[in-house]
Amino acid sequence: MNIMDEFKLTDRETRILDIIVRNYILTASPTGSRYISKNSDIKLSSATIRNVMGDLEDKKFITQPHTSAGRIPTDLGYRYYVDQIVKAGNLSNEIKTQIK
Repeated sequence: MNIMDEFKLTDRETRILDIIVRNYILTASPTGSRYISKNSDIKLSSATIRNVMGDLEDKKFITQPHTSAGRIPTDLGYRYYVDQIVKAGNLSNEIKTQIK
């Protein structure tokens, strides 16, 4: 059994965690609920997104660096992202050759 099996998230939590991790990787900045509501396909209010973010924080997947900031992923959040969200794709022969 995978250790991540005990940390199952809802589809909504998974989608929001995915956005937070991807945004943090790209910008190294905390992600706020307004950013998610304006810049994603999630059709939820900022307040609903904040509630989900609060649940993710309670579960230790994200943290808030300071009171007025958005959220950033924790080590557990990154681990869940890598193990459960990111899907490995097949590499082309050209890419395999470049790696070798």
